[in-house]
Amino acid sequence: MSKYKGKKVLIVGCGKSGVATAKYMVKQGARVMITDTKQRTELLEVLKDLGDLKVEFEFGGHTDRSFMGAEVVVVSPGIHHQNHQFIQMAKSKGTPITTEIEIAVENLQHPLIGITGTNGKSTVTSLIGEMFKSDQKEVFVGGNLGTPLIEFINQGQNGIAAVAELSSYQLEGVEKMVPAVAVFTNIDQDHLDRYGTMENYINAKKKLLKACDRNSWVVLNADDPVVKSFAQETVGKVAWYTTRDPMTVGGDFAENFFGAYFNAAKSQIIVKVTGKEEIYSLEHFKLFGDHNKMNAMASIVAARLMGVSAFGIQNALSQFKGLPHRLEFVRKKDGVFFFNDSKSTNIQSMQASLSAFKRSPVILIAGGKDKNMDFAPVAPLVKDKVKFLILLGEAKEKLNRALGDFAETYLVGTFEEAVLISFQKSRTGDVILLSPGCSSQDMFRDFEERGDYFKKLVHQL
Repeated sequence: MSKYKGKKVLIVGCGKSGVATAKYMVKQGARVMITDTKQRTELLEVLKDLGDLKVEFEFGGHTDRSFMGAEVVVVSPGIHHQNHQFIQMAKSKGTPITTEIEIAVENLQHPLIGITGTNGKSTVTSLIGEMFKSDQKEVFVGGNLGTPLIEFINQGQNGIAAVAELSSYQLEGVEKMVPAVAVFTNIDQDHLDRYGTMENYINAKKKLLKACDRNSWVVLNADDPVVKSFAQETVGKVAWYTTRDPMTVGGDFAENFFGAYFNAAKSQIIVKVTGKEEIYSLEHFKLFGDHNKMNAMASIVAARLMGVSAFGIQNALSQFKGLPHRLEFVRKKDGVFFFNDSKSTNIQSMQASLSAFKRSPVILIAGGKDKNMDFAPVAPLVKDKVKFLILLGEAKEKLNRALGDFAETYLVGTFEEAVLISFQKSRTGDVILLSPGCSSQDMFRDFEERGDYFKKLVHQL
């Protein structure tokens, strides 16, 4: 019998995660209520997924009555429960507080490959999934990327593993997860509007590290100083990936190297995880930028450790087209190239995108909702690569103060103005790049809506 049968379960947040959790709880025989600050009319799209399931709703705000009457509270990732009055009230009463991820991993019957970091999570998650698929192995691919992990449980756990992107928000509430493989891409400033300090943000990411046991593989980016330091804090088995030949690093790192490194001269990834050296070609790899070579290495190591064949991995590397809104080529018009990098919601992703263009002059469209970040580290790249800087959104003044001295800068009010001015200022061979470096919620629902609107405007030129 389910431990939730007959219990009053309150789900806080009516996004994809909340709706998927509601479906699970109804199947378990729970009495389910969803509470959300938004009105029903704003949530019609996600509510369709519930069909005619018996669920109560509380729209337009939360009430203490719903929280105090609950026997279990499930908090969606976007809700900062530490600062939520009613959640803390329920907690002080002794009501169990849990999350969709925690419920999902409690019921997971297959190995979990968890991917976290500041940037690259979605690409690595998707690429690992494609490697399994190319090897004729069925896996679940989702988490923070697209489909909530609990949907894998809802759908009967068809597949041999779950590959899940895990955000810092999702990891906050995790206590019982034990991943087979934990992949860490990189750590840089992000979500400081929620965490306040880098230490708090890093500690949220490290929840995945602390979840690993002695049988877990921990795949670490040796080129990122924060991620590299995780090797000293884990009881798991460490595998590395790096752009440097271990022999040039020397010492124990070279002698005992286990993982992958990049050979730039031959555009190859050298992998040492099976007892012999394997070589993977990036000749047909379609993703721009050095950061995507790092993503490829992380994916190869994780997939190989989970038994995916060398053939399946190489085939996926050659076929993978990348994800929408991640340095996505939109069109070429009058000799000008347009790229949509709307997923760039922090400065590290903006830096990676600018670095991807080695020769072409860049016209950069940036701005959005600030997450309490320091934009000054982007200045050298702006000075080196950007001929015009087009700024918009809530953060445009802050961006202008940090970067405006390093390129001819225009502050605009709308996306229409941004695209029009950037095209007017462009010349043959230029790249017009949307890489906001900020979140989208000042003007759009999410980064997907922002990127789609940018593409629409570009195609209308």
